[in-house]
This record gives sequence, C-alpha cells and structure tokens, in this order.
Amino acid sequence: MAGIAASALLLVALDFDGTLSPLEDEPMDARMLPAARAAIDALVAAPRTIVAFVSGRSLVDLRVIAEHDDYSQVLLAGSHGAEFWIPGQGVVAHGEDQGDVRLRDMLRTHAEEATAHLDGVWIEPKTFGFGVHTRRAEPSAAHEANRLVDAIIAEEAPHWRRRTGHNIVEYAFRHEGKDSAIAELRERTDASAVLFAGDDVTDEDALRSLREGDLGVHVGTGPTAATLSVPDIEALARLLSVIAAERSARRQ
Repeated sequence: MAGIAASALLLVALDFDGTLSPLEDEPMDARMLPAARAAIDALVAAPRTIVAFVSGRSLVDLRVIAEHDDYSQVLLAGSHGAEFWIPGQGVVAHGEDQGDVRLRDMLRTHAEEATAHLDGVWIEPKTFGFGVHTRRAEPSAAHEANRLVDAIIAEEAPHWRRRTGHNIVEYAFRHEGKDSAIAELRERTDASAVLFAGDDVTDEDALRSLREGDLGVHVGTGPTAATLSVPDIEALARLLSVIAAERSARRQ
C-alpha cells in the first residue's frame, strides 16, 4: 500500500453498490455510507489523486445514487465502461446502433412479460440492455426467472453478453467490461498507478487486469484476484482515508 500512496498520479477507481453503498432491495435507494463519502471527499482533495466510480449501472442511474452533479470532480464509468462522465466534458458515450436499441427494447419487453407472474422479480432497464433482479424473490422464483430470460436471450440474441452479480443477471448488446473501463480511465488520466476496489463477480475482470504497481481490493469474503481483502464498506473507507491522508501529508 505504501507504493500506491506514494505514486506520482493515482487513480482510485471504485465500484459503487456493495463497495461504497450497501446493497438495497430497491436499487435506486442505494447511497454511500457516511464513512465512504468522507473518504471520497478526502481523496478528491488530495494532491495528484483522481477518483472514479466504475459501475454496471447506467450512467443516468449512477449519477442519481452517487448524488453526482455537474460540478463534481469524480469521473464516472457506467454500463460497465460503455458510458463515461468526465469533469469539464460531461457525458462521453460510445455510439450505439439503432437496430441494437430496437432489439434491446423488444427483449426487455419479452423479459418483463415472461417474468410478470414471479413475485419479487424486477427487470431493470439499462442503457445497453437490462438486468433481472431477484433479491426480493424466493429462490425457486429467482431460478425460474433466470431460466426464462436465459432462454429468451439464447433464442433471440445469443451474441449478447451475460453477467452475473449479487442477485442480478445482466444482459447487454455491448461487450465492454470493468477491465476495459479501467483501461480507458487509465489512458484518459495518464495515471501512474491504479487502486481498484469492488465486491462483486463483475469486479473480478477489473481486478485481474491490474498491473504491477497497482492495488486491487476486494470488499467481502470469498475467492478473488485482489491483492487485499477487507471485510466491509467501513473497512474500505478506513483504508481509503489512510491513503488520502498520506497523499495529503506529502503536500505539507
């Protein structure tokens, strides 16, 4: 960690749900814990330090839950790196084909119709696809929802990317991942080192993509490609606060 704290230009890239905010039954209720917000504010204020949130959420939803406004210095990578928000530029989106958009809307409707009878299942619209949320569903209903939607995608869009997370399966016509998001953020910022932290299966792509001199942090338990694991959001906030303090001390 000492090397990260001393790096010439540090990019701190962080997943949001489960990493800075507790997972919520209603996804749009997610907000950063106070300790996490304080750590982010300290990092933003630290010299030669850039902060980014990297999420599977669509950019518009990520801005809401992160309480992110046009004056923020925090970079955003939404939709697993298919959409960006950059200070001074605003939204930077990679183009989309109208045929893909029409197919997205049709398949989302099919998924909603196929799962409407299953209690606790919710289809979340996303910019480049949709997600099947099952946090509030019984295991049998969750299994059936995923089976039904998997069959729809296999039949109508077998080329789409499928991702699994905590009680969600996401489908998208774009194939960017958090690894490509980190690569683009690294290039945009010219960072000399990257700290990436996440808690979910989709974060492992980014963790595996890190280079020598970077630091990967896993929030929670279980197997991971991360160099370091912390038990929860509060522990991550303490780690980030220490790094912010060390980088600020170097300005003294």
